[in-house]
Amino acid sequence: MTLLRPAWPLPPQVHAAQTTRSGGISLAPYATLNLATHVGDDLVHVQTNRRLLREQLALPGEPMWLEQVHGSDVYVALHGSAITQPPRADAAYTDQPGLALAVLTADCLPVLFASRDGQEIAASHAGWRGLLGGVLEATLSHFRSPPSEILAWFGPAISQAAFEVGEEVRHAFIQHDPTACSAFVPSSRPSLSTRHWQADLYQLARLRCHAAGIQSIHGGDLCSFSDSRFYSYRRETPTGRMASLIWRS
Repeated sequence: MTLLRPAWPLPPQVHAAQTTRSGGISLAPYATLNLATHVGDDLVHVQTNRRLLREQLALPGEPMWLEQVHGSDVYVALHGSAITQPPRADAAYTDQPGLALAVLTADCLPVLFASRDGQEIAASHAGWRGLLGGVLEATLSHFRSPPSEILAWFGPAISQAAFEVGEEVRHAFIQHDPTACSAFVPSSRPSLSTRHWQADLYQLARLRCHAAGIQSIHGGDLCSFSDSRFYSYRRETPTGRMASLIWRS
C-alpha cells in the first residue's frame, strides 16, 4: 500500500496520512484503493480496502467516515456516540484520543488541522462550494486553541492549470473577499478567456485560513489531476476516492 505522510511539524501524539490509489483490491475504474462506498464500486472491495488501510496504519479504530455533501457542517466526534450511518457533514473535529478522522476526495481539497499542543484535531473536505460556504472557518470555530496555535496541511487537489470555472464562481468569491481575485486567471482556452477562469483552490484556501488567523500552513503542492498516483474526478469518471486522515494517540 502506497501512503504519503504529510510533512508538517505535528506534536508526537498526532498522526496523519494520505492515501493514494495503490494498494487495494478494487477493480477498474476504481483500481485499486478506493475507499468510498458511494461511487459504484463493489461494497465488499471497499470494506476490504478500509480494513487494509486500518491495519496498515494501526489505527485506533474505524475512521470516522462522513457523508460529504459540499457543505459546511462539522461533526464533533466523541467516544461512545451511537452512530448507525455516516454523519452528513464535510468536516470532523475531536479533542479526544483514539479517534481517527477522515475526508474523501478526488480533486476537492482535503485540509487537516491540529493544535500545536496535540489536544485538538480536525479534517475538512473543501471543494470550491465548501470553501465558499465557509467549511474551513466552521471547522476552526470548534477549536479552543487560538488560530496562531493551529497547524494546517493541504492535501492533493486539482491544480489551477486543470481547474476551470465560470464567471459566477469567481464573482461569488470576490464578493466575499476582493483579494480572492488573486486566485483566478483567465481560461487557457482563448475562446472562453472572457467567461471562464482557472481557479486556484490552494490559494483560495490559504486566503481563508490567513483571514482566520492561521499562520502555519503546509502542503499544497500535489495535483490530483496531473499526478496518476491520485484519483481525479475531472480526469476520469467514474473513479474512486482517496482519504486524508488524522488521529491522536
